[in-house]
Amino acid sequence: MAAQWTKLTFKLNTGREIPAVGLGTWQSKPNEVRKAVKAALLAGYKHIDTAQAYGNEAEVGDGIQDAGVPRESFFLTTKIDNMNHKHVAQTMDESLKKLKTDYVDLILMHWPVSIDPVDSEKQSITYKDWKFTDTWKEMEKLVETGKARAIGVSNFGIRNLETLLASAKVVPAVNQIELHPCCPSNKLVDFCKSKGIHVTAYSCLGSTDSPLANNQTLQSIADAHGKTPQQVLLVWGLKRGTSVIPKSVTESRIKGNFDLDGLDLTEEEMEKINNMPERFKVCNEWLPEKVFSSEKEGRDFYDGDKLFEKK
Repeated sequence: MAAQWTKLTFKLNTGREIPAVGLGTWQSKPNEVRKAVKAALLAGYKHIDTAQAYGNEAEVGDGIQDAGVPRESFFLTTKIDNMNHKHVAQTMDESLKKLKTDYVDLILMHWPVSIDPVDSEKQSITYKDWKFTDTWKEMEKLVETGKARAIGVSNFGIRNLETLLASAKVVPAVNQIELHPCCPSNKLVDFCKSKGIHVTAYSCLGSTDSPLANNQTLQSIADAHGKTPQQVLLVWGLKRGTSVIPKSVTESRIKGNFDLDGLDLTEEEMEKINNMPERFKVCNEWLPEKVFSSEKEGRDFYDGDKLFEKK
């Protein structure tokens, strides 16, 4: 039977399901997001991902209204900004107002770092009296209000997940992390699965100007199937058991990223992709606290003994 990726969902530890393919909106320019969200929903996407830090929640809300699809027919994710960790309830209400909805299906802690907004421009000072575990306690209350159907995290490595799980009453439903063949994070993905935490892949195409677009291994596999390297990358992610949220603001690419049904990869093709030697990371260290641990600690964010810069 031909693979039906666009209808695939993954069951979360809440019992609810998250669509396998969604639209990412990171780095989308103003006035582009609204059209992209509308195009995605009309093309059949069932998941839209945004964040407070992206500054585009209002446009995402406009795009949803423009599409005119029933709210219950799609999954909506947003994220709590680093500087809003002490104001989870308030910032949740602000996001809902911008998104023009009564609830989100999932809200994530964007990073495991609580930033003091007194230094908002540089984002270099963390609270002395607040930790991300405190933020999580406030997020747990959101589920009780019905404003968030599920809560999760983003950019959490094994070390920070262990810290969170040590005190959490609610296990995160999702960990959204950068994942592509040059940043596979196998140990982290396996750790999440062992804890019942679903993994969503962002930058799953390698982000803007990705070298993966011209990778010969991916191109040869794509040619064999009459598909594009981008479509191969997405199916690679799906076959690993992760949901994917490719970002685009171009209608043809939005449709192309969703045109996955019927494409499957053999075990040999998966192995070829898994064994690609190149390494790079789109989101490298930029916060005042170290998030991505080293391989030597046995708690890697991705496989390798150092962070590789994008070439």
